[in-house]
Amino acid sequence: MSKWRTKVLITALATGVWGWVAFDAACVAAENFRKLSGAQIRAKLSGKEITDEVHWREVYERNGTVRSYAMGKKWIGKWTVQGDELCLDLPEPEGGCFEVTASGNHIVMTPTGVGSPADGILKEISDPK
Repeated sequence: MSKWRTKVLITALATGVWGWVAFDAACVAAENFRKLSGAQIRAKLSGKEITDEVHWREVYERNGTVRSYAMGKKWIGKWTVQGDELCLDLPEPEGGCFEVTASGNHIVMTPTGVGSPADGILKEISDPK
């Protein structure tokens, strides 16, 4: 076998192995998500923000006010916990109730009605205004 063919074979094998490792890591990370109870939602979100760090962020103030910023628009409403769901009193399509799952600071909010899940990072409020 020529040196060139050997290098190609090794490169192909290494790429396949790294691809499998990345896939396996993603599967393991997905398994760490757990559904939050109402008390856990309140404790985790109060005084924090959730953001995708590019397009949107939602600020959950301790007094129950929620400020939502998305694609240059701002909405102000209220957030509450009803049972084990986060409920946002905001104009459609921003409002509604959501099941909240978390893995560390990674949050997924899945609407109980129609809509797609929102996937973001929980962090300290970046702008208190």
